[in-house]
Amino acid sequence: MKSIRRRADLAINGAAPAFEEQLHVGRPNMGDRDAFMRHVEDIFDRRWLSNDGPLVQQFEQEVAAHLGVKHCVAMCNGTIALEIAIRALGMEGEVIVPAYTFVATAHALQWQGITPVFADIDPATHTLDPAAVRKMITPRTSGIIGVHLWGRAAPVEELQAIADEFGLKLMFDAAHAFSCTHGGRKIGSFGACEVLSFHATKFFNSFEGGAVVTDDDELACTMRLMRNFGFSGLDQVSYPGTNGKMIEIAAAMGLVNLKAVDDVIAANRANYRAYREELAGIPGVRLVEYDEAERNNYQYVIAEVAPDCAVPRDRLVDTLRAENILARRYFWPGCHKMEPYRSLFPHAGLLLPATEAVAASVIVLPTGQTMDADKIHVVGQVIRAALQSE
Repeated sequence: MKSIRRRADLAINGAAPAFEEQLHVGRPNMGDRDAFMRHVEDIFDRRWLSNDGPLVQQFEQEVAAHLGVKHCVAMCNGTIALEIAIRALGMEGEVIVPAYTFVATAHALQWQGITPVFADIDPATHTLDPAAVRKMITPRTSGIIGVHLWGRAAPVEELQAIADEFGLKLMFDAAHAFSCTHGGRKIGSFGACEVLSFHATKFFNSFEGGAVVTDDDELACTMRLMRNFGFSGLDQVSYPGTNGKMIEIAAAMGLVNLKAVDDVIAANRANYRAYREELAGIPGVRLVEYDEAERNNYQYVIAEVAPDCAVPRDRLVDTLRAENILARRYFWPGCHKMEPYRSLFPHAGLLLPATEAVAASVIVLPTGQTMDADKIHVVGQVIRAALQSE
């Protein structure tokens, strides 16, 4: 790794990149290879590949125990899990969501003929602003989907109070928040249900997968029917459903990686603290911090670039990427500026000033098991050099 002291040392100005191998925001974390291969051998021996196999059942039990909830309904991915949870809850008409989230949160509604209504966020937390949610409620509103962003909880109590007051369904997209807590309680049992993602880029992955977790017995039963075409017995369909099942090989990866969760969190925590030290004092760049009183997974390292920073956010992203540091702009430019929502709601941005400001400022930096303090020091050097005056 080269030493970067001045702007001329930067790859964007013609120098060689700092890293030969690209550093990714979400490079997959991998558990014990031998343990995974033992599961694979068992799958081959049983010839049971899908349809609620024994590994899926074990995975559901272990995830539910880890989160302290009654039910985990494993799915093929987080988006299908969102769609099934929305349908099982009977949401319709309009549902309030943040625009500052991955577009799947909105798509899961739009795909089912439900209108996502975008409410603004709190610029300090990046999660739904309860006051903004109240302003977006209409007679057609049937529910709210809160998003726990960066592993930090949405305003659970405030959103529940609003839902109770107006008779709305409340669920949470917890794709970022596996193994995190709110008020000392594991995220997973808030609202009617919470949706998890085990996509490859999540700190805890099952290759590809997702789940809905809940303490509601009836809701869990309905979702189990829905993920398997509505079959309740041999040749008996008792509910309209789809194919949302998790397969055995994905559950095998999930079981192996679940045992490694604490190790991955420890690596993420070390990276976060190294970034905190490295970025301290850099004018115009602020690390978004975690509440150390809560359990966090530190899955994301997020920096905000101030509007008056010496280098604009997008230029800083380009500078980092030239060094093979593949920093990302999350969730630029906001769901409301993506199709079909940009065409359907062309003036939505007028009600989303905090969303647009945060979307224009955030940089997500590489972390995970392949990062370490030495690499993070170079990231800091790149940022400092980029902000030097000519």
